[in-house]
Amino acid sequence: MKNLKRQWKFIVVLIAGAVGLISQFALHSKSLFSIGNLQFPVHAIIIDIIGILMAISLLLEIFHDWKPGRYGVDILAVIAVVSTILIGDVWAEWMILVMMTGGETLEDYATGQANKELRALLDKTPRIANKLVDGKITEVKVDDLQVGDTVLIKPGQQVPVDGQIVKGTSSFDQSSLTGESVPVTKNPGDDLMSGSVNGDVAVEMKVTKAAKDSEYQSIVALVKSSQAQPAKFVKMADRYAIPFTVISLIIGGVAWAVSGDATRFAEVMVVASPCPLLIAAPVALVSGMSSMSAHHIIVKSGPTLEKLARAKTFAFDKTGTLTENQLIVDQVVTDDKSFDQKELQSLAASVEQQSSHVIASSLVKATDKDLIHPVTNLKETTAQGVEGDVDGKHVKVGKLSFVAPGHEKLNVTSTAVYVSVDGKFAGYITLKDKMRPESPKTIERLRRQGAEDIMMLTGDHKQVAEKVAKEAGITDVRSELLPSQKIQAIKDVPKHLRPVVMTGDGVNDAPSLTAADVGIAMGAKGATAASESADAVIMVNDISKVNDAVAISKHTMKVANIDVLTAIGVVIIIELIAFTGVIPAFWGAILQEVVDMITISLGLLAKTKPSDKQFGLEEK
Repeated sequence: MKNLKRQWKFIVVLIAGAVGLISQFALHSKSLFSIGNLQFPVHAIIIDIIGILMAISLLLEIFHDWKPGRYGVDILAVIAVVSTILIGDVWAEWMILVMMTGGETLEDYATGQANKELRALLDKTPRIANKLVDGKITEVKVDDLQVGDTVLIKPGQQVPVDGQIVKGTSSFDQSSLTGESVPVTKNPGDDLMSGSVNGDVAVEMKVTKAAKDSEYQSIVALVKSSQAQPAKFVKMADRYAIPFTVISLIIGGVAWAVSGDATRFAEVMVVASPCPLLIAAPVALVSGMSSMSAHHIIVKSGPTLEKLARAKTFAFDKTGTLTENQLIVDQVVTDDKSFDQKELQSLAASVEQQSSHVIASSLVKATDKDLIHPVTNLKETTAQGVEGDVDGKHVKVGKLSFVAPGHEKLNVTSTAVYVSVDGKFAGYITLKDKMRPESPKTIERLRRQGAEDIMMLTGDHKQVAEKVAKEAGITDVRSELLPSQKIQAIKDVPKHLRPVVMTGDGVNDAPSLTAADVGIAMGAKGATAASESADAVIMVNDISKVNDAVAISKHTMKVANIDVLTAIGVVIIIELIAFTGVIPAFWGAILQEVVDMITISLGLLAKTKPSDKQFGLEEK
């Protein structure tokens, strides 16, 4: 609503100007009344009324900002508007109003355009459940489920609420909730989390928590709670507000005192209008956001660029962010000298070739096609493994208890499948989550770009997390975290290591993305809770875009700061000239437009390519 209010202010000012032009130059309207030397034709009355209303509105905003101790340059805009009203320079007043409302509208427009790309908050939230009543399936709303109800979870369906399996065994993909890269097998008596996705076997579940109390919905609540308390950032121009305001008032006051004419003060105040300052940052930020879009990064608001440019701590989720959420073969360990690693993998992949389980398909995909042989007498035991005959050998692949029931337990910390041949344990194959090829380079470049701390926050197991972190070049590893613990880890980052940037892709990352100073979502796979909660979304499957985002932000803020400082310098020079009385208010407003054009031109430089140093490409 606030953005809409700003846009309407700008539209009203433009309409007033159009009406005023028609009234003065087409209809040649005469003055309706006068006060002293001031004449008040229709166009002057219209613009003055709008100017007074805008000044009052701005004063209320200034008062609201002063209460928490913020001071902006807007006070100069009020003084400039009032000054032009008092000296009767209507068109100088109108130009100030245009630039005053136009800068805010420009920034709001850019923000709205960016947000338009991201309107699908929690599209995947379960809404309908298959409730079992006397053995018959009845579709009901998820919110209507009661504790104790029995629900059928079909293959490929999401679990609608938290519950416990009462019949059936299947694997469930919990990666978007816990960060575990491998689906987890669930048996009768095991708990199920809402939002997890069922594998290939239908199961019956008893509801243990109502929808509002379930895991998925609690994550949604965390997101909404975090969004209700957004971080407040001061406008860039406001940093220079006090010195610029004081300097401008001193110049105007001295001009009045020396000349003894209040008009001189008004003339200084007209050129002291903060329009260039108010428009400098928005133009630079819009240009930076445009540059981000060209690099396949959607940024929701200008302040995100400012925070990214100053970021000192970067946190990453593991599964689907640093890794590709795709398993690859890590080790092939043989226990029988009659089989080498190549043959063991060949036998295991041949038996697994018809299984749809993610571990099986990953093993088959990682094995040379020439090594995959025909299999006969294939039999699959749900949640245990598969067996069949390959090249005259009976091969069993799956859990250790399935392939070799009497074998002692092995100390294997990675995801693994065990293999037996003709009833004899032959070895095992471990798999690991495939690292994104660009991840290590991304971490290295972030350090070159000024990152002081880089950490990994994941719900996956400690051993798996540490292996991935070591490969990526991350030393600060936090594993086995729930969404609330990820948020706490971000909140615990000390002030001197802020702003904090969090990058993730799963539903479980949504709250921590919102809790961070900047949340970046890997959104190539579509809009999710993560992308809706984030401040920026990477629209391609490339984590190195985090480097690009930082580089573009640093470049944008450098341009914006130069732009603001240049505007201040030029305006103060014009103020000193106006001090002498050689610049009438109208021409002062014209000069303001010239400064505005310079400001806009400089701001557009944010679209240019950042330097190699900003990209983190220079050698150490």
